[in-house]
Amino acid sequence: MEQKPLGIQGRRPEGLPAPAACYFSNLSICNRWFWPTISGIDAERVLMERGVDCSFLARPSSSVPGDFTLSVRRNGEVTHIKIQNSGDFYDLYGGEKFATLSELVQYYMEKQGQLKEKHGDVIELKYPLNCDGPTTERWFHGHLSGRDAEKLILDRGKNGSFLVRESQSKPGDFVLSVRTDDKVTHVMIRCTPDNKYDVGGGEKFNTLAELIEHYKKNPMVETSGTVVHLKQPFNATRINASGIHSRVKQLQSENGPNSFGKAGFWEEFESLQQQEFKHLYSRNEGSKPENRNKNRYKNILPFDDTRVKLKNVDASVAGADYINANYISWKTDDASETGGESVGKVYIATQGCLPSTVPDFWQMVWQENCRVIVMTTKETERLKNKCARYWPDPGESKEYGQVVVRNLVESSTPHYTLREFLVTMEGSDEERKAFHYHFTAWPDHGVPSDPGCVLNFLHEVNKRQDELQRELPNNQPPGAILVHCSAGIGRTGTFIVIDMILDQLKRYGLDCEIDIQRTIQMVRSQRSGMVQTEAQYKFVYLAVQHHIETITERIKAEQKSLQSGREYTNIRYSGSDIGNLGTTLSSTMTLFPQSPTPVVLRPDAKKPQRAVSEIPLPRPPEDLAKPILYENIPGNSGQAPPPPPPPRKT
Repeated sequence: MEQKPLGIQGRRPEGLPAPAACYFSNLSICNRWFWPTISGIDAERVLMERGVDCSFLARPSSSVPGDFTLSVRRNGEVTHIKIQNSGDFYDLYGGEKFATLSELVQYYMEKQGQLKEKHGDVIELKYPLNCDGPTTERWFHGHLSGRDAEKLILDRGKNGSFLVRESQSKPGDFVLSVRTDDKVTHVMIRCTPDNKYDVGGGEKFNTLAELIEHYKKNPMVETSGTVVHLKQPFNATRINASGIHSRVKQLQSENGPNSFGKAGFWEEFESLQQQEFKHLYSRNEGSKPENRNKNRYKNILPFDDTRVKLKNVDASVAGADYINANYISWKTDDASETGGESVGKVYIATQGCLPSTVPDFWQMVWQENCRVIVMTTKETERLKNKCARYWPDPGESKEYGQVVVRNLVESSTPHYTLREFLVTMEGSDEERKAFHYHFTAWPDHGVPSDPGCVLNFLHEVNKRQDELQRELPNNQPPGAILVHCSAGIGRTGTFIVIDMILDQLKRYGLDCEIDIQRTIQMVRSQRSGMVQTEAQYKFVYLAVQHHIETITERIKAEQKSLQSGREYTNIRYSGSDIGNLGTTLSSTMTLFPQSPTPVVLRPDAKKPQRAVSEIPLPRPPEDLAKPILYENIPGNSGQAPPPPPPPRKT
């Protein structure tokens, strides 16, 4: 379709913020939607293959040097919108004016309905289609600002540490940031019209990796005479979610028997461990004499600022408000992004009950209106008690302090047991149902061999929480999801972090950016030691990878079935038979508005997974009797995936 200037309605509000930094990039608007070398024809192809209606990207104008074009998929076609760069501002040949391309795109993303054609049809920018990076090297940090690069390298690097990032002032170019003599030097890397790379003169290189390797062996010299040594890469942990397969493969190869020293997952996890000493939050309440016996492990204590405080207790009893539990929620580096408030779900992470703390546990459940309890340990493991039983047998009731719990029913699958409790509080006529999801498939040593069983379990947990959200009165919504293991940090942290990242994928789609290491660091700032071992750290990666590959296969199956007109049933994570408690993948797995066309996956329809895709996921029809078990085999790559778009050389 031809490019067209638009008649834009509405005014830009005063004080429009600059684009949010990408540190916790899932909550930010990042300009990975800028494709520096793509043509109009390739933009149409990419948007039709990978996008959905309201997907968009920005690119340099092919007809007016210095200008840009917004390519937007709408109504099954692609519209191209001219963006003028006057030298003083950016605009759409009329309408509001902006200092940067990022501000223009952010404004029209946030102000849906402001972008209109002359005859009034609205053009919506909802789903940015992210450009593949110019390299898969881990020292490439993508859209990282100069300020954030300096902060990272000065806080966590050492002299000689370096990274490469996208230039924010010159889209399509890059910047090499190097720590030298305890300050950071920024060197511009040009991408020339013939897709070569140089540092403003001298030798040209075919790829960024070749340029970096050259200057590692032949240091640059600043005009001041300072020698700029590239000694050790400062590796990125933030990745585009759709590229997680490549990152996991790279981390595994660095961990492998042929690698020199310890790297890969170990390196990332150790870097996380080394940050702990910088976050010494107070834990005074748990160490008080009156509270010591309430801790299962004497040195695993809740942070004071995020701990759950029991209410309606006897103020004359020292420590009456204490329980070893913390609130956990998604928090950003920059509190201004959210006004200092939490984003998304809230969890409570707590230890396994001691016999003496069971009444406190149920008081917390009632106080916080927790309707979903997730237990990730057996009562006894390796002949050691991990958690006191805090529920009665089926059909029986038991009193725990002021709370009475009746076990209405329980049923089991190979991986978990579901119990339904009726909970009442002394002095109240209210009765509440609480659902106890007891995951029993975590081995005594290590982590589960199959992430699928954990992912299906989390799906059932979230489905229940969503149902409660719809069913309960607006003035009494379900409270936090309560998660515990034995110490309340290892498996508990692993479950919570996986669930948080899956929530981000659901909210932003498979083309968003995720940072597993920094998500764990954020969660650890609310309860110490969350995700306790390297094996658990790696398991988070593998679970997220498995989720993305399963969804990608489901999208591909829908694409193929739409062409052949078959009916859609369901796809599940591999290796998990949910049994009688199983339900279909529903809205918790939906990344985009639902497609009205049902399709079916058959076993012979499986193909090797494609790294990236964004086609709307339909909700399975409610009346289908039996889901087809979907078995995802990550190693099944007999056929090469389609080539990534489009033509930057690396």
